[in-house]
Amino acid sequence: MAISAGNEHDSRYFTDLADGIELRGMRGRPKTRPGGINADSAYDTDAIRQYLRKRGIAANIPINSRNRKQPKRGRPFRFDEPSYRCRGGVERFNSWIESFKRILVRFKRLKTTFVAFLTLACTMILWRVLK
Repeated sequence: MAISAGNEHDSRYFTDLADGIELRGMRGRPKTRPGGINADSAYDTDAIRQYLRKRGIAANIPINSRNRKQPKRGRPFRFDEPSYRCRGGVERFNSWIESFKRILVRFKRLKTTFVAFLTLACTMILWRVLK
């Protein structure tokens, strides 16, 4: 999780968050490279695709027509529609987070207080789901 200013796009922090991924298994050290990443079309930039290709992570990102002034020549990007539908869980989580007014409007000025409220909201959502 990363907290940023409201006037900056989320794609600026993509590489920092992808570097911090740790998938913990049963034994051994955690994996730092997932098999693939599903991302919104807002993350369709050459820098992000090149970063994922360099790390060996499969990118499942739809093409954003606003970023492509001219059609790309050569091999098309990989896009798997059935696995992209799994992003519904992420969108559902975002709508659940928006139900907490203190987080949506961000009344708290301190970053630590905002992160504490966000953690509390995630705990309450998890409690509702597991109940």
